Amino acid sequence: MTAWQGKGQGIDHALRGARYNVYLLTAAQAVLGTIGPIVFSVGGVAGYQLLGDDKSLATAPLTGFNVGVALGAVFVAAMSRMLGRKMAFMVGALLGAGGGVVAAYALFQSDFWLFALGLCISGIAGGFTQKLRFAAADASPSFYKPRAISWILAGGMISAVLGPQLVILTKDMLAPVFFAGAFIALVPTCLAAIAILAFLKLSDLRPVTGVTLAGPVRPLREIVLTQRFLTGMICGISTYALMTFMMTGAPIAMVVGCGFSQDMATLGIQWHVLAMFAPSFFTGMLVTRFGAEKVVACGLVILMLCAVVAHAGIALWNFWGALVLLGLGWNFGFIGSTAIVASSYRPHEADKVQGFHDIILFSAVALASFGSGKVLTAYGWDMLSAAVWPVTVFCLLLLVSLFIAEKRRSP
Repeated sequence: MTAWQGKGQGIDHALRGARYNVYLLTAAQAVLGTIGPIVFSVGGVAGYQLLGDDKSLATAPLTGFNVGVALGAVFVAAMSRMLGRKMAFMVGALLGAGGGVVAAYALFQSDFWLFALGLCISGIAGGFTQKLRFAAADASPSFYKPRAISWILAGGMISAVLGPQLVILTKDMLAPVFFAGAFIALVPTCLAAIAILAFLKLSDLRPVTGVTLAGPVRPLREIVLTQRFLTGMICGISTYALMTFMMTGAPIAMVVGCGFSQDMATLGIQWHVLAMFAPSFFTGMLVTRFGAEKVVACGLVILMLCAVVAHAGIALWNFWGALVLLGLGWNFGFIGSTAIVASSYRPHEADKVQGFHDIILFSAVALASFGSGKVLTAYGWDMLSAAVWPVTVFCLLLLVSLFIAEKRRSP
């Protein structure tokens, strides 16, 4: 056998192994990804029903979910080092089942804060799920990484349909305790994910310190204070926070404020989540062709259009149209911002920078979900959409400033 033949066989073997893991991770993503749509479809309305006269805390359980996602981003890294990524993902799925049980029990007991705790536990599972895309990329040769990520995004599209449909089928299953069935449905869902994850064959990654072939590992402070990182992080956080701010309040505004059925609100979330993931198959190509900054700017403009549609009226098409545009704007804005952030650090600096970024990101998202209920109760749906304008304009100014600064530095 020649050296070239040996090399070719090695690549084929690596590709087969990568595809095996990626297909399993995609299936796990499709199943575990249902947690978010289920929680956001009914969590706010269920919280609203558990409260007394003061309804301003209705979205606090959803805040608990987002706090859990932030905690999960930290826990999954620590648990991966201790147990390996395969076992860490299985523990995360088990937490998802446990969170569903706690949330359902809280609804039977009419315990608002226990319900928030259940959603927080489910959020931690969501934080673990967020790392599946990194595991798919890490398990793949460099030439296969983009396709691996696309497969994971395809799993997200399945979740976008499966989650809301589970809500529609199970929300009245344990009547007269409404919505408890939707959270009980997380148990077999997460157990199925554990069965899928058990077949993974992932190698463990070790942290890099000191000096590498790419140069010395820079201190975190030096990286995060660069204009490029700050611009990408602020735009990404703003995009994600605005999306959460409006999405969290939308089901309550539709069901409680405008009298639409829970099924209509759930389908609105389904279309929203589909709009979040579906463009991902070509967003990366747009970033490559036009640049991340232009893609982010496009996403911000779409968010402005979302605010216009939401402000135009309270018919069903206004809510659904705004939610679809909200998902599209998030996709362009967040993926483009992630590309800006990723270009600000070296590969061997990725773990600490990604960890820092995700903690700040999901902490901001948690505050946005909490503020959504307060603003919706005090000022109504129109004020949620009005918040889009100052944030998007500020981010556009940051992008223009970055473009000017980098153009001056270029020869």
